[in-house]
Amino acid sequence: MKKKRINGIIGFIVSVLVTVIFVIPLLWMVSSSLKSNGTIFKVPPDLIPRPALWSNYPETVNYIPFFRYLKNTIIITALSTIGALLSTPPVAYGFAKLKWPGRQFAFFVVLSTMMLPYQVEVIPLYILYRKIGWLNTFLPLIVPNFFSGAMYIFLMRQFMLGIPNELSDAALVDGANHFQIMTKIMVPLCKPVMAAVALFSIMGNWTDFFAPLVFLTSESKYTLSLGLQMFSSRYQTQWNYLMAACTMFTIPPLILFFFTQSYFLSGISFTGVKE
Repeated sequence: MKKKRINGIIGFIVSVLVTVIFVIPLLWMVSSSLKSNGTIFKVPPDLIPRPALWSNYPETVNYIPFFRYLKNTIIITALSTIGALLSTPPVAYGFAKLKWPGRQFAFFVVLSTMMLPYQVEVIPLYILYRKIGWLNTFLPLIVPNFFSGAMYIFLMRQFMLGIPNELSDAALVDGANHFQIMTKIMVPLCKPVMAAVALFSIMGNWTDFFAPLVFLTSESKYTLSLGLQMFSSRYQTQWNYLMAACTMFTIPPLILFFFTQSYFLSGISFTGVKE
């Protein structure tokens, strides 16, 4: 009992230290967003700005087309997440509940695509999108998500394997087809892992920098991550405005995770390796 208590205390201390390490950069970013440009790199730094320049935020919005970038990011993120949530359940259901020749090999092939870096795929994708006229549009950033992704398929397939087959067998006996079983039985039971897939998709598309950099050329179509990088290189001395923009960029995902963390964690924890 004493050893268990000591291990618990050590674990708590380590968790606190790791949390502090991750929180300090966030606090520094928020603090810098409320300072004048000349006091950000003051030594020793002031964690609490005096005075706090809340005017940096409206000035930042006026300094760059922030809301235009925000609108573009929301459109891409929302449509991509909808695509992932629509396309993942049918594929995962096919791998988890249907028996067909070559199922395990096909699933292995799907998982193997996770080993390929996106940078390897970007050249053939760029050539393809150029030929069909998709460059400098949102389509290369949205349409691929309607064909799901290997990680999303894996998560949902593993979750569905934990659902008893007796439910689907009973539905088949009652005359239901596989589409009805998937939509009326499996999807409602998969709400935790659906939330995890949605959160992964939102975070991935919200913070994506590389794909917009490759496929978007007009500044009017930039996302927030790309727009902030352009802002940083163009206005190198306005660090307080940049930190204010980064704070506004970071807060929505933090709020989203705060309100959905229970679904996210349960979706991940119940996704075990089952056959």
